[in-house]
Amino acid sequence: MRKLNGFIRLMRPVNCTMMGFAVFVGAILASSFGSLNWVNILLGFLTGFTFCAAAMVINDYYDRKIDAINEPQRPIPSGTVKPKEALAFMSGLVVVGFGFALLVQPFGLLCFIVAAASLALTATYLTVGKRSGLPGNFLVSACVAIPFIYGSVTAIGTVGLNVLLFASMAFLSNTGREITKGIVDVKGDSALGVKTLAVRFGERSAAAVAVGFFVFAVALTPITWFLGLVGVWFIPFVLVTDVGLIACSALLLLDHSREKARHIKKLVLLLFLFGLLAFIFGVIK
Repeated sequence: MRKLNGFIRLMRPVNCTMMGFAVFVGAILASSFGSLNWVNILLGFLTGFTFCAAAMVINDYYDRKIDAINEPQRPIPSGTVKPKEALAFMSGLVVVGFGFALLVQPFGLLCFIVAAASLALTATYLTVGKRSGLPGNFLVSACVAIPFIYGSVTAIGTVGLNVLLFASMAFLSNTGREITKGIVDVKGDSALGVKTLAVRFGERSAAAVAVGFFVFAVALTPITWFLGLVGVWFIPFVLVTDVGLIACSALLLLDHSREKARHIKKLVLLLFLFGLLAFIFGVIK
């Protein structure tokens, strides 16, 4: 039971579920509820879930030395899951994810290509970008944005302007979160030569840059309304996200300590959920 719990913790089910919902959001933005192929939507959700889980597992595998310093309670550094077991688990998740992608009809091949591109971005981050700081943050955020695009492809075989706009919001806000995460991990990152903004320029400067990305993401939300891409139900949910991100930005500027950054990193993840709900309800006009 302890090992099973370790594998579940490696996957980070909350993150994976949000990634699957991002695929769903991309699909409903590209199409309408009445014309959706719900089998394809389910397959898209499962693809996003399993690929996110694989990315979480391989990330913890590569981060096991850093986590031994920063997060020793995690499954691999704590000994709950062995490194080889984590690799085997990740490989199985990838195979299953590609299988779900190929089953999407009639866009299976295109979905496979998008899924492969997502996997390539993840591999690039882990092998080249992880120690690069901001470029690595951008790679992670691209992986977060791709599910919206993937969802659109599962629904209509292409990507619309509205989906690209929402993907941009996800990219910007997640980049801010990744920079904030660098503040949390500065001790271990510094010891192992990971060149995050917090390591290179200090926590204060990293906090300021993270806030810039949060504010940029918030600034994009009115555009969706002015272009007529969303309905009135978009407003209450997106207000929670926007006000929350502004509040997090203010708190981070006032206190950029490790503990405060850890708290804000978790809170921003919750705000992402309200952002996804805003996008979902926004199609109701």
